[in-house]
Amino acid sequence: MARGLLGKLVSRALSVAGKSQHQQLRRLNIHEYQGAELMGKFGINVPKGAAAGSIEEVKNVMKNMFPNEKEMVVKSQILAGGRGLGTFQSGLKGGVHIVKVEETEDIAGKMLGQILVTKQTGPQGKVVSKVYLCEKLSLVNEMYFAITLDRTTAGPIIIACKKGGTSIEDLAEKFPDMIIKVPIDVFNGISDDDAEKVVNGLAPKVADRKAAMEQVKKLYKLFCETDCTLLEINPLAETSDSQLIAADAKLNFDDNASFRLKDIFALRDPTQEDPREVAAAKADLNYIGLDGEIGCMVNGAGLAMATMDIIKLHGGTPANFLDVGGNASEQQVVEAFKILTSDDKVKAILVNIFGGIMKCDVIASGIVYAAKQVSLKVPVVVRLEGTNVDQGKRILKESGMTLITAEDLDDAAEKAVKASSS
Repeated sequence: MARGLLGKLVSRALSVAGKSQHQQLRRLNIHEYQGAELMGKFGINVPKGAAAGSIEEVKNVMKNMFPNEKEMVVKSQILAGGRGLGTFQSGLKGGVHIVKVEETEDIAGKMLGQILVTKQTGPQGKVVSKVYLCEKLSLVNEMYFAITLDRTTAGPIIIACKKGGTSIEDLAEKFPDMIIKVPIDVFNGISDDDAEKVVNGLAPKVADRKAAMEQVKKLYKLFCETDCTLLEINPLAETSDSQLIAADAKLNFDDNASFRLKDIFALRDPTQEDPREVAAAKADLNYIGLDGEIGCMVNGAGLAMATMDIIKLHGGTPANFLDVGGNASEQQVVEAFKILTSDDKVKAILVNIFGGIMKCDVIASGIVYAAKQVSLKVPVVVRLEGTNVDQGKRILKESGMTLITAEDLDDAAEKAVKASSS
């Protein structure tokens, strides 16, 4: 869920790869409180705070951690940006509140279990299962800091701006000359010169520059040792006592590293993810939900993009990106159909398979088996091409199932769009 401009950089910088030919790189996203705890373990300055999932836990945190505080920061925890400007479906404005300590329980109670809608969640919003209770800091300056991967330099790149606290898109639009990018040699690691360039870009007002450089190095160490794909702090702030502190924490991790980062990947919160994507991951499928009415089942990311494009060309809109890969089993095809049909917006399904490693007769058998298992209630258009295509078409024809066959991709898209509107 990388934000706007940074998201585009991440998309350009990272190729979709995985443990098998068709495994999606999902890039684990963790909550802010989890990211802050991880940063603390690496010696990075973070606010004192703790998460709570109930009013009883809120009371315990306040009693044990903040017995003498006068004000608190209460942050709703969802896996989406823009929380501060979000609105709860209950009507409460803002997912982040600074309150008097005696008001903490009340505001936390109005957040917990409620649905927060932000510019990144879509109108459906996300449920707040935990709140993050933090000390209120006296900030004198807010900056922006991020590390991601850059395809151009084939390594990590640090992005910094001496203004922060607002979206990177707004910063790029208003202060493009203030944003600096410092590529890091992935083999040699971060040097003193690199760290100094970053600190120069941040331009701290009161924080000790040498201490700031050490914080930058520790952030880079965290990025590398935990296989991050994105580390973003907005704001990276200076406090009145001259501390440089990560007042926010957004971290994504490469799923290919899950085998060696079991503690981190145990932090995954599937309740914050699209249930269809969770089901797809369990079935070893590559799925991304969209907003259209035509479900797409393909093998290969390039074919998926072409399929979605031609659906749009014929006046339809794709409901998803679902890639079964090059060696899907019949059961995986069944799971794929279950996921597609679980979306009430889907009015037709387009199956577009190019048989290379995946033979057309095998996928045809899987389609027939799946159609019988799932009891399809929407029209299914099937286009097969490649290895054993004649056998595949014969299997479909002799199945007795009501399947719409197509000769080529253009024909398939036209029939799918027509079927979805009938």
